Amino acid sequence: MKIMHLSDLHLGKRVNEFSMMEDQRTILNEILQIIDEEKPDVVLIAGDVYDRSQPSTEAVSLLDDFLNRLHKRKNEFGLDTCIISGNHDSAERLAFGSKLMEKSGIHISPVYDGNIMVFTKDDAYGRVNFYLLPFIRPADVRRFFPDEDIASFDDAVSVAIRHACRDMDQNARNVMVSHQFVTGARLSDSEDIVVGTLDNIGASVYDGFDYVALGHIHREQAVGKETIRYAGTPLKYSLSEIGQEKYVTMVELGEKGSCAEIKSIPLHPLHDMRQIEGRYDDLMKKENYEGTATHDYLKVILTDEDELPHAIDRLRVVYPNIMHLEYNNPRTRHKAEIVGAEHVEEKKPMELVEEFYEQQNNQPLSEEQRDYLTKLIEKIWEEEV
Repeated sequence: MKIMHLSDLHLGKRVNEFSMMEDQRTILNEILQIIDEEKPDVVLIAGDVYDRSQPSTEAVSLLDDFLNRLHKRKNEFGLDTCIISGNHDSAERLAFGSKLMEKSGIHISPVYDGNIMVFTKDDAYGRVNFYLLPFIRPADVRRFFPDEDIASFDDAVSVAIRHACRDMDQNARNVMVSHQFVTGARLSDSEDIVVGTLDNIGASVYDGFDYVALGHIHREQAVGKETIRYAGTPLKYSLSEIGQEKYVTMVELGEKGSCAEIKSIPLHPLHDMRQIEGRYDDLMKKENYEGTATHDYLKVILTDEDELPHAIDRLRVVYPNIMHLEYNNPRTRHKAEIVGAEHVEEKKPMELVEEFYEQQNNQPLSEEQRDYLTKLIEKIWEEEV
């Protein structure tokens, strides 16, 4: 059974006030091209399909187009698609029309009701059961199992799986699709994680599954073992993700008990997210930017000693998609604590000014500044006398 594992599309997302709609449209087109090349049996989308519980009309239209094109692959080579809701989604809205869509090969998990939806599909080695568990909180599970002790997210997922999978066929291959934060996962700034990691769960709750397709964490990675995996986002959604590569995860399940074959296929964004650094004049020289991807989403670090007025507006003439601008110079690299001067009575006024300036600016006075201040202090001293 050949499976494509996706997650965290976050359709409709804005990053630093930049709309990602065209980038998302482009990356979905590339994913469809990969589907045509790889011809998986099933596509799994492990939650956070939308970026908001009330998505924009453009985001809904983009998903509608994507699902329609996935349905066409159902007719061409038997592709099925399984989708669960994440913490950013409205489970009710996402599941609207799901019973009708099942006939088209689109299987969407309903709102959690104490059960877990199961989609089954056969191949040459027998049956594969796909358990579709949407994002759940302790309160979601507690209402259906009041006699269980459910105090944490780990408790909630454990109870939900134990009750729904008590009759799971251990001789078949079983795949879990889930959207939770598993302890040990490496994070990015773009994730919504509860302070203190109160929403984390142990990887052991997924024991017994041949593959676990996770969503929620934006970096592609395995957690605990190779077959418990996050697919990550198809695009970079935070400046903290500069330097990361984005992939789709392809999984091939052979016969029961054999090792799953897993490979990552790189994705190519319409605009990359990257960092450039240098002096303003150097960044604006044509020979330095000509032939580079100036329309990428950029974090710009200026090394000029002084802050330049309207620098970001001027830089955007060449680099229109600057998301963030900061300075890196002696003053910003070392933020010294300004403390009271010692032995004030024993020091001359110029010495005190020099100490204060150096603590405030992390560099000594220049000769020109020293000459000017010396004359100014002498003039003030003369007038006071």
